Amino acid sequence: MGLFPDTAPPGLISLESPFSVKETVDKLVHLLESKGLTVFCRIDHAANAVAAGLQLRPTEVLIFGNGKGGTPLMQATQTIGIDLPLKALAWQDAGGQTWISYNDPVWLTERHGSAVQSVAAATGMRTMLAAVTQSAAMP
Repeated sequence: MGLFPDTAPPGLISLESPFSVKETVDKLVHLLESKGLTVFCRIDHAANAVAAGLQLRPTEVLIFGNGKGGTPLMQATQTIGIDLPLKALAWQDAGGQTWISYNDPVWLTERHGSAVQSVAAATGMRTMLAAVTQSAAMP
């Protein structure tokens, strides 16, 4: 399981999945729900592109979270709410490889200037995201 090249935007974590985008997101939904997180929305960008008469390789966004995880971050700095709930992007590159990408919660706290107050909560979120995305990308 490879990580996205060094050209990735700051704070973005990406890893390869051997599955299709749909299969990867299906697995991720199951894993998140099994951990008690709420999946708020699943957006199929490729289907929306087709509806607009455009083409896009398979690309889906999953929006998920829970109040116990996100609220402490917003209590420290409310502007982090623009980046919450958490999101994961499953996408297919030009070579046909599927990837899962997400924003590092610790990086998000740095972006919003609340790293000192939020490091414990953000580190817990980082650990959970790493575990579920790695599991979703494992055969």
